Amino acid sequence: MSEPAARVHPTAIVEADVELGAGTTVWDHVHIRRGAVLGRHCIVGEKTYIAYDVRIGDLCKLNAAVYVCAGVEIGRGVMVAAHTVFTNDRFPRAADPDLQQLATSEPTEATLRTVVRDGATLGANCTIGPGLELGAFCMVGMGSVVTADVPPHALVAGNPAMLRGLVCRCGALVARATAGAVPAGHHPCACGRTVSWPG
Repeated sequence: MSEPAARVHPTAIVEADVELGAGTTVWDHVHIRRGAVLGRHCIVGEKTYIAYDVRIGDLCKLNAAVYVCAGVEIGRGVMVAAHTVFTNDRFPRAADPDLQQLATSEPTEATLRTVVRDGATLGANCTIGPGLELGAFCMVGMGSVVTADVPPHALVAGNPAMLRGLVCRCGALVARATAGAVPAGHHPCACGRTVSWPG
């Protein structure tokens, strides 16, 4: 039995050379730029923007008004909640240093890459700094500003985001951080899985 074709709302803009996996749904007023690749059975919520050559794995959910800039790679089964913003430039300027012409909006050699590993969750209204790695099955609390790499299974929150605990693959909290640290060892979850820290 063949998989369903991708569905694109008539108000969405999907540029040339975009690849949409089977069963992926693109909702209203989304804009996906050239060269982006989205996996199978993804959902892209209304008013989301996905920049040039972004890579998104299978089974991802991007809620409404997510901004995914150039240089971002999102793994399999990632949840990106509404109004999350990715960034890719540590020293952004609108114009050249002499203020004679606009700086390019195209990716350049200074564009930094950010990688979100499989199973991660980014809460609503997060801001993700440039050049970071967010580990597998990590969880970023809503409204957080992420300025450093996030380890696998880490729960981080705040501005700047700090370690608050560990979460299981199922999403449940398995350990709380004290003074920004979680005891090393194996932390069992009620679901029967165990999270090892450090991983």
